[in-house]
Amino acid sequence: MKTNVLACIDGSKHTTTVCDYAAWASRQLDASLVLLHVLPKPEPTLLYNVSGAASLSSQDDITKELADLDAKRAALAKEHSKQVLERASNHVTESGFPAPRTIQRQGRLVHELEQYDDYCQLLVLGRQGANEDDAVSRLGSHVEQVIRTTDRPLLLTLGTFQQPTKVMLAFDGSKTTRKGIDMLASSPLFRGLECHIVMVAGPDPQNLEQLEVVRLQLEDAGLKAVSALLQGEVKQNLLAYQEKQGIDLLVMGAYGHSRIRQWLLGSITNLMLKESTQPMLILR
Repeated sequence: MKTNVLACIDGSKHTTTVCDYAAWASRQLDASLVLLHVLPKPEPTLLYNVSGAASLSSQDDITKELADLDAKRAALAKEHSKQVLERASNHVTESGFPAPRTIQRQGRLVHELEQYDDYCQLLVLGRQGANEDDAVSRLGSHVEQVIRTTDRPLLLTLGTFQQPTKVMLAFDGSKTTRKGIDMLASSPLFRGLECHIVMVAGPDPQNLEQLEVVRLQLEDAGLKAVSALLQGEVKQNLLAYQEKQGIDLLVMGAYGHSRIRQWLLGSITNLMLKESTQPMLILR
């Protein structure tokens, strides 16, 4: 059965980048591309009680007029959403890809995505939204919520599209990062890419042994694999390695500890999200 790549778009200047990465991923995975635009639910305009200043008939007239305006705003929002999806679909086809399916929904993005966990193989989302500035450290308000709720791999895009050639997985021996190794080895998404497995830890022979095992696993799967064991501060080492090696796609595990601990201590994934200048694939 053919699978789906689901691209979440918002009509901002980041939409074309999301579409380009989603189209690339759908080609790699031999999957169908689906574009999703979620409209926020409109809040009805409230008329405060002005009975002391206006007659009941005039209040009724104002209430009806406000309801008509709300209906017009809702209709305009739906038309705008339709145009966002049409422009994004045209961009995909003009880039030489098959026409994607388009879906228009209303509500909160996080809630709407819950019903697509069994529908798609990969989610693609911009790290910044329509209301955020261009600073790398500015994450869209929706990003962390989606990371914490979806069970699907999540590709977070940034900047302009650059076809990935080198991928780096930050490896720490945990269950999540071992799952990442399995995904690198088995998923056609990484076909033809050079895979770098990077561990920041002490020069323990056991760490070197773990890296060698996963490197051989990737080579056995037909991938070109490189492993590196670095010492020092995790975030700085990962960022420096990424820049030096020309890594254009970073793979990280999502939040592995309790929410309370994450709130107190933060996480390497969160830090990399805010400071890495390359797209990031988040695994649960």
